[in-house]
Amino acid sequence: MDIAVIGCGRFGTFIAWYLDHIGHHVTLYGRETSKHMEQLMRERRNEYLTIPGSVVLTTSLSDVEKAEAVVISINAQGLSALMEELRACNMQQKDVVLCMKGIEISTGRRLSQIVEEALPQAKTAVWLGPGHVQDFYRNIPNCMVIDSRDEALKKRLIDAFSSSLIRFYYGEDLIGNEIGAAAKNVIGIAAGMLDGLSLSSLKGALMSRGTREVARLIKAMGGNELSAYGLCHLGDYEATVFSKHSHNRQFGENFVRGELFTALAEGYYTVVALVELGKKYQTELPICNAVYDVLYLKEDAKLTLDKLFTRSMKKEFD
Repeated sequence: MDIAVIGCGRFGTFIAWYLDHIGHHVTLYGRETSKHMEQLMRERRNEYLTIPGSVVLTTSLSDVEKAEAVVISINAQGLSALMEELRACNMQQKDVVLCMKGIEISTGRRLSQIVEEALPQAKTAVWLGPGHVQDFYRNIPNCMVIDSRDEALKKRLIDAFSSSLIRFYYGEDLIGNEIGAAAKNVIGIAAGMLDGLSLSSLKGALMSRGTREVARLIKAMGGNELSAYGLCHLGDYEATVFSKHSHNRQFGENFVRGELFTALAEGYYTVVALVELGKKYQTELPICNAVYDVLYLKEDAKLTLDKLFTRSMKKEFD
């Protein structure tokens, strides 16, 4: 299959490497102004992996038009702008696969909605789940999920993308998978805050209550609350809540310690959208609200997290 990958960051380069590794013809696109792309064009490597010579590197979006499928892995808040650029390209009848997690702050739209509205003739899917580039590149396998409203597209992608390195499952709830995947980054920031405050033993409670919180929101939005317990959310906790490779966890830890962290942590933006969705759907999101209060209202992290334990007593499963 001819596949174009848009995004030359940590996961975009992995996707290009992986899809080439399992036998596809891959073109990797990055902006000419990107320092990541500049390094790849010069050295064909970054701090995570080496891009083989069989992968075509390009800074021209016109090269994307030649592909059957386009996999996108960029900053979630930049997706709308990219879609405006792609509208000028020949994207009819292409498969568009989003390998990214987030919610648009300004509109509350899920990422698949952004693509479907901008490119109504394209077919859209999401590729979600746990795994870090560093582990995959060392041949450590994991399980992920592909979901789409188009059943034929879902099957086609899973057949084409599956390997001994990644076992794909068929997603059955686009709303739940997208919201769950985006929200797990916020839980990752909360986990990092606990690490930074030497409260790591509370991560078990964070995972349990965080999953219930996200499940409530998914249900309120019309999805299946069980999705929160799947690969998109709970199944991604090890990689997000514990791993040293997790940008969101590390960001949360650095934040409460007053230390700079410059890598992208999508949860920082996603929490704004989740708080608004909680209000819109009248869903209680205490952990998301606590993270928001610390990051944006500059509330004291220790006191804010302590308040979660002084809330009124409730049944564990409401």
